[in-house]
Amino acid sequence: MKLFAEWVNLGDMADNVKNIPTRTSKFVDLLRAQIGHELAASQQYLAIAVWFDDRDLQRLAAHFYRQSLEERNHGMMIVQYFLDRNLPVGIPGVESVRNDFANAREPVELALQQERRVTEQFVVLARTAREEGDFLGEQFLQWFLKEQVEEEASMITLLGVIDRAEGNLFHVEDYLARESLGDSGDDFAPHAAGGAL
Repeated sequence: MKLFAEWVNLGDMADNVKNIPTRTSKFVDLLRAQIGHELAASQQYLAIAVWFDDRDLQRLAAHFYRQSLEERNHGMMIVQYFLDRNLPVGIPGVESVRNDFANAREPVELALQQERRVTEQFVVLARTAREEGDFLGEQFLQWFLKEQVEEEASMITLLGVIDRAEGNLFHVEDYLARESLGDSGDDFAPHAAGGAL
């Protein structure tokens, strides 16, 4: 009981919330950088969508426009985590993206490589959170790890469909019209700052 009384005597918690020292750690720094990675992925998917749209492949374009929004939302979920934890956060600029491709396989292959890189980034984040004993951070990452399994599987499937189409992209368009690839919505997804688009 004495410990509780000493803790309560620390002051009015409501008044002190904004005075909590900002926590810095390797995990927090990596997670802050991940915002930029997610926004860069969004930009790359936007470039891929426009490339397909310019070739009148509306289903492929729509798929990658949705992917672009999804990656933007992922970045904003991380922003919301920082806001919820009262940690400093900023929105970084992103590097330029690839806009030109020789054929329809190249942008999808690039997307798969990008998803594999993001998966590794989240694995490193989860490992770092665990090593540092940041249980809240580790719990936050669980949804993203599950999401990355789905993201990679979606790109692997799409790449396989493109290969089997043997250059006839209308088969790929028909496939995308019939099947649902990618995000089907998730009630357990973290909230995005400003709301998901």
